[in-house]
Amino acid sequence: MTTGREVADLLVEVGTEELPPKALHGLGSAFAEQLKRALDSAQLSHTQLEWFASPRRLAVRVTDLAARQPDGFDERRGPNLKAAFDTEGAPTRAALGFARSVGVEVDRLEHLENEQGAWLLYRSPRAGEATSALLPRLIETALNQLPIPKRMRWGAHRVEFVRPVHWVLVLWQGAPLATEVFGGATVAHSRGHRFHAPQPLPIPTPGDYARILEHEGKVIAHFETRQTRIRQQIETAAAVAGAVADIDPGLLEEVTGLVEWPVALVGQFDTEFLQVPAEALISAMQVHQKYFPLRDPKTRALLPRFVAIANIESQDPGQVVAGNERVIRPRLADARFFFDSDRARSLAERRESLRDIRFQRDLGSMFTRTERLTGLARTLAPLFGVDAEQAERAAALCKSDLVTEMVGEFPELQGTMGRYYALEDGEPEPVATAIEQHYWPRHAGDQLPTTHLASLLAVADRLDLLVGLFGVGQPPSGTRDPFGLRRAALGVLRILIEQQRDLDLVKALRNAAAGFETLKVPDAAEQVWAYLLERFDAWYQDQGIAAEVVQSVLAVPNPNPRDIDLRIQAVNAFRALPAARQLAGANKRVANLLNKAADPVSGDLDPALLDEPAERDLAETLERLQSSITPSIAARDYAAALKELARLQPEVDHFFDAVMVMCDDPPLRANRLRLLRTLRGQFLQIADISLLPSEQA
Repeated sequence: MTTGREVADLLVEVGTEELPPKALHGLGSAFAEQLKRALDSAQLSHTQLEWFASPRRLAVRVTDLAARQPDGFDERRGPNLKAAFDTEGAPTRAALGFARSVGVEVDRLEHLENEQGAWLLYRSPRAGEATSALLPRLIETALNQLPIPKRMRWGAHRVEFVRPVHWVLVLWQGAPLATEVFGGATVAHSRGHRFHAPQPLPIPTPGDYARILEHEGKVIAHFETRQTRIRQQIETAAAVAGAVADIDPGLLEEVTGLVEWPVALVGQFDTEFLQVPAEALISAMQVHQKYFPLRDPKTRALLPRFVAIANIESQDPGQVVAGNERVIRPRLADARFFFDSDRARSLAERRESLRDIRFQRDLGSMFTRTERLTGLARTLAPLFGVDAEQAERAAALCKSDLVTEMVGEFPELQGTMGRYYALEDGEPEPVATAIEQHYWPRHAGDQLPTTHLASLLAVADRLDLLVGLFGVGQPPSGTRDPFGLRRAALGVLRILIEQQRDLDLVKALRNAAAGFETLKVPDAAEQVWAYLLERFDAWYQDQGIAAEVVQSVLAVPNPNPRDIDLRIQAVNAFRALPAARQLAGANKRVANLLNKAADPVSGDLDPALLDEPAERDLAETLERLQSSITPSIAARDYAAALKELARLQPEVDHFFDAVMVMCDDPPLRANRLRLLRTLRGQFLQIADISLLPSEQA
């Protein structure tokens, strides 16, 4: 057995065919995370892990990894002690048989005792294995745990991975480790850039990995470093061109996953294409060609220029630029053709074509959906302060751009092109804006609609989606949400709360349900409301508000999300007051007393039966505070109302110290319960604070 703690650095590099660029960042970080778990499970200590990821490789460097496992013991549990010894303490046949099976006498066995029972136990010393012997299994375990939706095989291999594996380098204790990973022998070298440095590239030590790959292999292996370099190159190239670049974070990450040796080049296209809506040109550049558009630094107008990121340092960069310009021209020409062609028919004329687009198998066509949205928009119009006719018009046309050629080619432009085409058709500006913005917010943290009409249509669209899918029995599961119902629910809450819009959402959901001819789930509106309430928890936790604060407010039925938010903010502030914990405890006690009362507490408080000074003081204080609490609640200044109620703490504490609520005198007992009911009722106008952390009164 050994007690030494020799350590060394480890490098694992898996070379592959080009990995999926959008998944590269996640694969790289997951490889490090899963390898760490594997090392920890094997009790191999280490200090830190650093991951690398480029289109043709995933790699992890582990610092100060233990050269072998610590020594330990293997344990084998035997029979229960009651079965192992007779009444006189002599070993039974069960104990003797177990001792023989492990090769020792009974008196050499230990006893294992825990809350489940007591057993005989045999422990044999086990020497820790060398890390070199464990690494192949640990590496394969980590690779097999990567988040790969669809794995592939290649050649005659039975191994499955995200892309074919060409080499595996395991550098350990200053030398390549000769072993097998994924059924193939490891190699003694890495490889550089596919074109600049395709030859084998020896790596002396794990610490040399990134430096040698960059200087000799023309590969910037570290993902974050490469991403920073690309951003800097784009900004520099744009500045030289007298422009600023649109650097979309998602596109930047994708391009980082496409190149190993980035080189920024500026290209241009014909100014005639600028007659096409900028969003369409930008989609053509970003989505199809992975280019970064350039804008005028003062006006922010789109310029006929772009930045392309090449994966090669050409001796003739002009040829590379010309190639990129040649490729983008037909894309932009297509966009111009689609734009000109689409304007030949109005959105209103196109609406009939929505009958051919199925929204969902059990929920009819997209045309049917716009019919429902029209009715729901009409109902919601007065609540959002918008013209009913404009609401109906926007709802009727909001999906018509789905059957245009532009949106067929660039789906991400749905709504955006609808606005352009609506304005071309002479539709009112508010209608055109609502057609575009009813998709907002498209994702978490995205901007909200900017007009009342757009907000109305955005809410109506999401309510129809939620009620429809819940109504046909397709709510989101823990792992599947193909229709984006979580995103839709959060979008409704954000619009109503952040824009301070009052809406009886339960009633609105029932109105949405009434628009369907039939639903398999009759209480779909109520199920959606319950689902929306669940969304509150996660949302407020992200804001640092405790779950018990949210639950205390949701315990009081309230169909208005904005009003719920006002109460949550007030209770969260109340929780910080010195009296909050004592009053929460008092409310728990009051709730328990009222629940345990033999008869329902009814009738009005009788001042003549207030026998003790403490109960008279509490009743008088409650009555006195009523004059300030009532107007505060009416004005929805719940924070002020709770601050007033916090002044009750001394009287409440004194009451419970001095008064026996459940006394033997029935009239007195009933009157004291009425007083407590009044006390609790004051708080329940806002929230059930008995659910907050407390100090029992």
